[in-house]
Amino acid sequence: MKLGLVKNLVKAMYKNRPAFKYSHEKFPLLSVAKIKESVFVEPQIKQLFRDPKFEKHLRNKEKQVWDAFYQVSKNFLGKAENYKDLVEDMLALFKDFGCNMPLKIHF
Repeated sequence: MKLGLVKNLVKAMYKNRPAFKYSHEKFPLLSVAKIKESVFVEPQIKQLFRDPKFEKHLRNKEKQVWDAFYQVSKNFLGKAENYKDLVEDMLALFKDFGCNMPLKIHF
């Protein structure tokens, strides 16, 4: 699920924005084409979660969506009492950000 969500998030990011450029610097072995298509694996997502520099490169709306994605990833499937609210909030932010959300992600 995380891979699908991060794929939609990165695709919606503007390609000339600092966060997108930083992700290319962070993972130099990934081609620009792979980053544009959001070809990330779980360890890379975890690295971005732990990287304060990545968050500094996010603009306001990008940061809101990233934070919501982080909360869902951390608290998904009953790990938090309010996980349903977290998912609903994240989906609303993704939609507002312009992320395409295929039905398979809508549970």
